[in-house]
Amino acid sequence: MRRRFLPWAAILAVVFGITGAPRAQEGVTVFAAASLADALRMLGQEWQSRGNPAPRFSFAASSALARQIEQGAPADLFMSADEAWANYLQDRNLLVNAMRASPLGNSLVLIAPANGARPMALARDTNLVALLGPNGRLATGDPAHVPVGRYAQAALRWMGQWDAIAPRLARADNVRAALLLVERGEAPLGIVYSTDAAVSQGVRVVGTFPAGSHEAITYPFALTRRADGNAQARALLAFLVGPEAAPTWQRFGFTRAQ
Repeated sequence: MRRRFLPWAAILAVVFGITGAPRAQEGVTVFAAASLADALRMLGQEWQSRGNPAPRFSFAASSALARQIEQGAPADLFMSADEAWANYLQDRNLLVNAMRASPLGNSLVLIAPANGARPMALARDTNLVALLGPNGRLATGDPAHVPVGRYAQAALRWMGQWDAIAPRLARADNVRAALLLVERGEAPLGIVYSTDAAVSQGVRVVGTFPAGSHEAITYPFALTRRADGNAQARALLAFLVGPEAAPTWQRFGFTRAQ
């Protein structure tokens, strides 16, 4: 990461120590990585149950959302699946530096259809090409712009198998699209986040990639520049990075970022 950002406790202090506990009539618009969808929908309901307007969520690949914000889309919060796309917006002065934190972590897993390959320990010498068979493709996000694809590319390079597997990638627009390809049996293997595999009945986890095989997976949450004066957006961000939301994140398999 190129910058150091406020921990979640500091964001709580900024919001509640300066602005109090605000209310607004209009819900906050949240642009969030697809892998956050299930947990965020539940947290949105909890936020609404506390007397706040329901947040409006837009889920897609972090890259697609960042480009939309760059083009003027009216997002109040941006929640990315990697630091790179948050940095992209930060470099363009589209995020509030003091209101950015990375509270969550995740792990990268190899999946197969529920009746597919058996679980194993993934190592450098695991032959993924053989597991794919003669015509099988490996589903993951497009490494050119989707965070899970970039993590997958790094892990495959670590294994020394990127050159062999790259022509056989099924390059999806986001992690949930990659998951769906494996669920449907259209790809015998896929690389997704562990949290996405956990919510699917149609896949099994074959193995977890070692932490050292790729950059640490972290989720930066940030207030956009257009929402700098929006007290409701600041309060929602504080809630999402704070201790009240932590049990829900843990329920869906997210870890506390190191």
